[in-house]
Amino acid sequence: MIELKDVSYARLGTRDMASAVDFATGYLGLEVAEKTASATYLRSDERGHTLCYFEGDPAEQTVAFEVEDEEALHLAADTLDRLGHPVHVGSPGECDQRKVKRFIRFRDPTGNSIELVVRPECSGKRYFATRDAGITGFSHIGLYTTDPVRDEKFWTEVCNARVSDRVGDIPLMRVNEIHHTIALLVSDKPGIQHINHQVQTNDDILRSYYFLADRNVEIVFGPGRHPTSGARFLYFKGPDDMVFEYSIGVDAVEDEDSHQPRQFGFEPTSLCKWGTKPADRFRR
Repeated sequence: MIELKDVSYARLGTRDMASAVDFATGYLGLEVAEKTASATYLRSDERGHTLCYFEGDPAEQTVAFEVEDEEALHLAADTLDRLGHPVHVGSPGECDQRKVKRFIRFRDPTGNSIELVVRPECSGKRYFATRDAGITGFSHIGLYTTDPVRDEKFWTEVCNARVSDRVGDIPLMRVNEIHHTIALLVSDKPGIQHINHQVQTNDDILRSYYFLADRNVEIVFGPGRHPTSGARFLYFKGPDDMVFEYSIGVDAVEDEDSHQPRQFGFEPTSLCKWGTKPADRFRR
């Protein structure tokens, strides 16, 4: 089994680097860590970067997860290759681009681009937000799935993800004690559905709601509260139709042995217990 420790970073292609970075800093609240000729690295916590925009097709999207060491990475590559998931081993130059010691890349059953990394870079400098969004760090990722039952089996049987709750057939899965690190959302295509950052207080959710709405940023869901994880949330659209989320108060699963995933119906109240409804474009 592939032991994932945590989500590490997301890489997003863009054809308009200036606009993407302006949004990430001026609206989302991330800090620029480094700029190169073709990429911009952004921070949200103690890690060297958690989001990278690179010049390319916006359909080129990758999410990375950290594994323990190089031995774990080799075992993961062998497992994936044996199961019919071709593995690309990162070159030294590609490792430098990602600020990691080693990495491999493969595609999950839906076709999402996934990287497993060893020793992602941290920073001795404190993360300094570019606006008062209250961000405390990159926390989880939403991935599209064309078959949630099949993909749940991949993440829980090939990897170490555990299901915390389900909404219909959609699993919310954790790789550590936090309620979910990976959320699967049904679509007819692969890709990243949303990128989550945790914030400090409930006030940060509402403050950002008014800040973003006043600047005509499209709010796609919220403010609200998920009955599954307990999180208070706000989802909004960024460049290239990427959805970003702020949330606070995500539950932790402290007792793995006694936790039983709950089954929620696929209906609006399973997504928000306060009654807000997602925009149609958020669902697919």
